[in-house]
Amino acid sequence: MDTSTIVMYTALGWFAIPLLLGLATRFGLYAIVDECEAQVFTLFGKVVGVLDEPGLHFPISAFGLTALLLPFFGKKYRVKTALRQHYLRNQMVNSEEGTPMGVGIWYETQVHDPEAFLFNNANPDGSLEANVANATISVLSNLEMDKMLEDRHSLSRTVRATVSPLSEKWGYRLGSVYIRKVAFTDQQMVDNITEKVVKRLVQVTSAMKQDGENRVGLIKSQTAYKVSQTMAEASTKRPEIVGKALNEIAKQDAEILDAVVEVLEVERLLKSEAEIEVLPADASLIVSL
Repeated sequence: MDTSTIVMYTALGWFAIPLLLGLATRFGLYAIVDECEAQVFTLFGKVVGVLDEPGLHFPISAFGLTALLLPFFGKKYRVKTALRQHYLRNQMVNSEEGTPMGVGIWYETQVHDPEAFLFNNANPDGSLEANVANATISVLSNLEMDKMLEDRHSLSRTVRATVSPLSEKWGYRLGSVYIRKVAFTDQQMVDNITEKVVKRLVQVTSAMKQDGENRVGLIKSQTAYKVSQTMAEASTKRPEIVGKALNEIAKQDAEILDAVVEVLEVERLLKSEAEIEVLPADASLIVSL
């Protein structure tokens, strides 16, 4: 095969392959299903079949010879089956006390029945959103405010259980449902609650401070009492200890005892700051007096 023949066949292939693929697509000989997608085929208004596995498919092998009529008398619908998330803001409910509250609810949805999604409801997205909002208002209305604020997990499960049967009819699978936010909508009420909370915090802080000061004063008084008691016990023990020491000294040497006694007397005289008059030893008695 010479070079010119190879070039001719190559050029023919460049033109023929896209043409053949285009004809195959036009006559529906194959279908490519993407990830998280389903394709629904109808013929004369009736559903022939559904392809929901990603990859390359041949309708003839899946639906038989009926697939040859689909490009001319049928229709193909593409339905996204990916997980979708929605958030509804400020759904208005009233508590048992009559307080207006704004509720935000988050939920997940996924199409699990493309045929029901297409033909059982003209607007399944809007209907599901309305049912989630209505179920949330129905479940949370006239509840105690404490329960509304604290029991959001159980209330979310109740909302999901209420909406799931309808969502299944419309081809949806309802995933997680969670009440994410419960807030006051009246600004004046918010300001009043904030003021009360601030006052309560100031009261609690003052009480804690006073309690701390009382505890510190009690500890100081107890410590001072123990110290004074210990000093009193020590002062009562001192004469006994000094007496024992003097007795021991007297047994060993009387002169040392006399010297110690004189030193103690001189020390006591000095501490008393008394006036002392010193007279000669040979002075007469009258002069001494």
